[in-house]
Amino acid sequence: MIPKELLRKIRQIEIRSRRLVADSIAGQYHSAFKGMGMDFDEVREYQPGDEVRTIDWNVTARMNHPFVKKFREERELTVLLMIDLSASGLFGSVDQSKRELAAELASVLAFSAIRNQDRVGLVLFTETVEHYLPPQKGRRHVLRVVRDILCHRPTYRGTSVNGALDFARRVLPHRAVVVLVSDFLPETQPSRSEIMAHLKRKVLHSETLGRISAGALRQLSRRHDVVAVQVVDPYELVLPSLGRLLLQDAETGEVVEVNTHDQRRVHAFSARARKTQEELDRLFRASGVDSLRVRTDESYERALADFFDTREKRRRR
Repeated sequence: MIPKELLRKIRQIEIRSRRLVADSIAGQYHSAFKGMGMDFDEVREYQPGDEVRTIDWNVTARMNHPFVKKFREERELTVLLMIDLSASGLFGSVDQSKRELAAELASVLAFSAIRNQDRVGLVLFTETVEHYLPPQKGRRHVLRVVRDILCHRPTYRGTSVNGALDFARRVLPHRAVVVLVSDFLPETQPSRSEIMAHLKRKVLHSETLGRISAGALRQLSRRHDVVAVQVVDPYELVLPSLGRLLLQDAETGEVVEVNTHDQRRVHAFSARARKTQEELDRLFRASGVDSLRVRTDESYERALADFFDTREKRRRR
């Protein structure tokens, strides 16, 4: 039995998502993601400006007049939404947690997909893959996707992006659009506890990011169109000036005390956050993965629209 409050939240997400999709996103989604190929449609008479390579020479010879081939995009796609449900997603310094933002963003993408007659699947993961919903079409299926994201109670608190990527490779027999939604905090400890420990010791180390394998990302992106959506909270980027705070790592339970009036520690925290982001951006580029960052304190609509626009422009080149 789903609590009434959760049902209300699902309904609110559906209404917002459908309105946004109807207003603008669906068309941009269609333009941003390629179909699986091109199917022959018909031939028509050549018109000035048509590409010479599209001329159908057999028909042209028979009709003694140039004709060109017309193709239509084989449009139907499979979209696999992969949502990180580790405990760090429960964090939110504003009205919306990272998990709630992930659910709403996934809902917008899912409704865009079914509006374009695409199929949508769902993977929910933590330290392991905890739930898999095979790709299907239809409004009822999309509502189940949203419900499962919001209702699923994770068994584990940590994160293994690599494990989720391996699972996706196994369950997707054909080319698909894979949308990986996570905060991309380090998937093996130390994670945020490591940052807090650095602050506590007044030491900032240079280390590799989160043990997310560039090889695993590359392997998946060779066969599929992979998009990484990073969900962040402003307090993960800059510590607020609130005096002494007791901070608990959501995934390990570790508690440390931090004086946010100590500018050296605040600057160390910000420097670490910048370095982590730079490493993550490099990882995505090296793996051939498109990426998008959304924040809990900002509207995701503009970021999503800009992302679609960038992909469409690149596709036209």
